[in-house]
Amino acid sequence: MNAPELYNLSPLASLLLVGAVLALGPVLWVWLRHRHTTPLKKLQALRLFTLFLTFDLILFGAFTRLSDSGLGCPDWPGCYGNASPWGADDHINAAQSAMPSGPVTEAKAWIEMLHRYLATGVGALIVLSTMLSWRDWLRQKKESRVTLPAPWLETFTLFWVCLQGAFGALTVTMKLFPAIVTLHLLGAFGLLVLLCIQVVRGTPSDPSSTTRSMGEGLRLWLRWTFALLVLQVALGGWVSTNYAVLACSDFPTCQGRWWPEMNFSQGFEVWRPLGLTAAGEHISFAALTAIHYVHRLMALVVLMLLIGLAWQLNRTPSWRTPSRVLAALIGLQTATGLGNVVLGWPLLAALLHTGGAAALVLTLTWTALLHQPQAAQVVPEKRPLSRRTLA
Repeated sequence: MNAPELYNLSPLASLLLVGAVLALGPVLWVWLRHRHTTPLKKLQALRLFTLFLTFDLILFGAFTRLSDSGLGCPDWPGCYGNASPWGADDHINAAQSAMPSGPVTEAKAWIEMLHRYLATGVGALIVLSTMLSWRDWLRQKKESRVTLPAPWLETFTLFWVCLQGAFGALTVTMKLFPAIVTLHLLGAFGLLVLLCIQVVRGTPSDPSSTTRSMGEGLRLWLRWTFALLVLQVALGGWVSTNYAVLACSDFPTCQGRWWPEMNFSQGFEVWRPLGLTAAGEHISFAALTAIHYVHRLMALVVLMLLIGLAWQLNRTPSWRTPSRVLAALIGLQTATGLGNVVLGWPLLAALLHTGGAAALVLTLTWTALLHQPQAAQVVPEKRPLSRRTLA
């Protein structure tokens, strides 16, 4: 059979319908569970559910990549021009017969399409959340009692998820181009951050709760930790998409040496196809070693920063819950990172490692947003007593 068109929009309407149907479940659950609450509380519950599903979508995206299902359907948005693998049986069977362990099999096609269905469902929830945010804000504006910020953040989040869809399409049509796959992963983490901001911003503050504030030094520590964590996520995506995890199968050394042979120029040549250099040559093992080793070294830096941040937060009673969450995630990331190396990259450890990274980004974002600067105390100016006052 001839190769499929890379872009075939004929099943797009059907895929959008599937996404709308999938989104209907969470919407009905939120409405039934919160039917006696205000519209704002219903919207907040919908945002929280969307955040939860986005986290799940990141895990399923990692499963799609780790199971080599990223090209299970080699066109976009459907599968050989169909809305599901059922309509593409002939194409899938032909590809599977030609290459039984190749990128296109029936199981891989279903994994890839389920990922697309879930992504479309999350997109539908974000569209609905944005529409409801504008409705509530315009209603308040019409009644001259605006207490909500204009939902530009929700609108930007909608733009962001559309951009994610475009990178998802490029991931397939550019045949798992490493730079595109890594940007797609970073975009998913960015979407998680945007949704987290919406949830925290929409949560009413409790006047009886203890004010959470941190000093300038701790805030700076938090910002640097977050920035380097994002860089480490990018490096982790670069390791995964280049299949460089097994370049070092021992720890703490690599290939039995503290500084193995590495080719940094090849390893970090950004714009190149999977497995090749920009010149079309096969990428060397030394380049894969460089990719792995840089990620390992950066992991040590980020680990020290996270441990220090958790210890500093634990010194203040109001920050002990985020501190303990960070401590648990540090342990998870350390265990799964080592497990990926010494156990030969097992699927469960790799999935937990991706989930732990997403949870760390979410926890640091949440912690930063919970910070409430203490209001400066206004000391009344002392005035000299007048004779009338003394009298």
